Amino acid sequence: MPLVESSQSSLVSAFGLLVALVAVVGTRFLGWEWGSGGLGPTLVGVAVAGVAVAVVAGRALE
Repeated sequence: MPLVESSQSSLVSAFGLLVALVAVVGTRFLGWEWGSGGLGPTLVGVAVAGVAVAVVAGRALE
């Protein structure tokens, strides 16, 4: 596997870990719940969905 793919894979994995950490902290300590209408959880969800679409599209176009 080339170095670029390896570093990109590591970056995507680190981003996933960061998202999981934000979700746990938000749920446990900030009272975030899906569908609660709060701006924080909605913005995090939209940002993560956008990154996921970009990663999948980038890999599909390779």
